[in-house]
Amino acid sequence: MRALFCAICCFPLFLFRVHAQNSPDCRTAIPVCADMPILSATDGSGDIDDFDPMVITQTGCLEKGSVASANIENNTSWYVFRAGTDGQIGFDLEALPVTPGGIVTSELDFALYGPFDQTLGQNFCTTISSGSLEPIRCNYEVNDTGFTGIGVNPISGQVGAPFVRASQNTYDEWLDVQAGEIYYLFINNFNTNFNGDSEPFSLTFTGSSVDADQNTALDCTLRDQFLGFDIIACEGDPDIVLSALNSPAGPNISNITWEVDVEDDGTYDQVLATGAGATEITVTSPNSGRYRVTIETTFATVITDDILITFFGVPQLDEVRVIDDLVNSDQTDPYNIEIVALGNGDFEYAINGGEFQDEPQFFDVPPGINTVIINDKNGCGTTEPIEFLVVGYPKFFTPNGDGIHDNWNVLGVETLTNPSVFIFDRFGKLLKQLDVNSLGWDGTFNGRQLPSSDYWFRLDYDRDVEGVFVARSVRRHFSLVR
Repeated sequence: MRALFCAICCFPLFLFRVHAQNSPDCRTAIPVCADMPILSATDGSGDIDDFDPMVITQTGCLEKGSVASANIENNTSWYVFRAGTDGQIGFDLEALPVTPGGIVTSELDFALYGPFDQTLGQNFCTTISSGSLEPIRCNYEVNDTGFTGIGVNPISGQVGAPFVRASQNTYDEWLDVQAGEIYYLFINNFNTNFNGDSEPFSLTFTGSSVDADQNTALDCTLRDQFLGFDIIACEGDPDIVLSALNSPAGPNISNITWEVDVEDDGTYDQVLATGAGATEITVTSPNSGRYRVTIETTFATVITDDILITFFGVPQLDEVRVIDDLVNSDQTDPYNIEIVALGNGDFEYAINGGEFQDEPQFFDVPPGINTVIINDKNGCGTTEPIEFLVVGYPKFFTPNGDGIHDNWNVLGVETLTNPSVFIFDRFGKLLKQLDVNSLGWDGTFNGRQLPSSDYWFRLDYDRDVEGVFVARSVRRHFSLVR
C-alpha cells in the first residue's frame, strides 16, 4: 500500500513543490496537482517509444514527420493527474527561455488522454501507445504568445475551441471532469533548439474548479504516489528509471533507501541502494517486483512510496490440448480444445481467424487443420498463426466435381496408429475401404454414383494405453448430398 509517512510533522508543500523532474516516458509519468505551477523542462525523448514510429504515425493532431527517422515524440514530458471534484479544468502551458530574459526557442504541443478509471485495472500507457485511443484534447498550432493549453489564452484572450488545423488557436476547449477520473498529459517540444540545452516550461492548472479551490480541484494525494502508477512492461524493454526527486521532499533529502520485494509478498528481500545521492535506481528487464523508496528529509520527516513493476514475456504456444474429438471421447459433436500458452502474460486467443477471447477453451471446433493465434494484451507480442489438428470427420460431403467437399475421409487419420476406415450403406453393405494413403471416398460404388443418403463408417486403429497398444473401433454416420 502506498503511503506518505511524516515521522514528526507534515511540512507545507509550497516550501519544496515548485520544480518537477521531467519524465519523457508515459510509464513513469509524474503525478501533479493544481495547488501551484509546475516548473520543468523538455530534454529528451525517453527510453521507450510510447508511439512506435514503425507502427503509429499519428495520435490526434500530432503526426510523425515525413523522414524515415522522424517520430511523433520530440523532447517529451508526461504527467498524470486525477480529478478531485466534479467541474471544469484547464491548463496554461507556457514556453520559457533557456536563460532568463532570453528568447523562447521551444515550440510546445500537447495531447491529453482519458478519462481513465483506476478501479478497472487498465494498463493506461499500453492503451495510449497502441494508437487505439485518441486524445480528447490536442493542439500543435504555432505559439506566437508562448502559451498553449486548455481554456483561455491568458495573453491574447483567445477562447479555446476544438482543434482545427491552421486556425492559429493554440487553446482547446475547457474539460469537464468528474471526481476520480485520471488523465495523462503528453507535452511535446517539436521545435527544439538542437543545442543540447533543456528548454523550460511552466504548467499551471486553471478552470472554475481551480478558482473555487486549487487544493481540491485535482486530487493532491496522487502526488504522494510520486513513483507513479504500477508499470507493466515487456521483457526486453528499455530500462526503467525510478526517481526520488519527484517526492514532496523535493531537494530536501538527507538519506534515501531503495528496496525490492521480488515476489510482492510483503517481504522486502534486498536493499538496492542507500545514501543521500541515491536519487535514482534503474530497473532492468526481466526483474519484476515491488520497489520501495524511503526518503529521510532535512526536516526530520520520512516519506515513502512503492511501485509494482511486472515484465511480461512474448507469448508462445506450449500445446493445443484436444479435450474431445473422434478418437479420445465418446462425445464427438462438438469437438473441444484447450490452448496452453507459455510465458508470463495476460493472453487472449483466437482460432481460424476469428475474434479473440480471454478463455483458452474453444468449443465446436471443426475437424482437420485449424490455426491458433495468441496475443498478449499488454502489448508484448502476438504469435504467428500456428496449425493444430483435430481428428474428426465431416458431417456431409457433396461429390459434384466443384472441388469443394468432393471426397469424404476421416481428417487426421494419418496421425493414428494402423488406421483403417470402412464405409457402409445403411444396410451394412461395405462400399469402400480407406487407408492413410487414400484420397477419400468419392461417393461411388463400382463406378456408379450413389444417391443422397446417410452412410456409415467404422474407424479401426491402435491406441496407446500406458505403453500398450489396444485395438479401438469408432462407428459414426455422415451424409452424401447431391
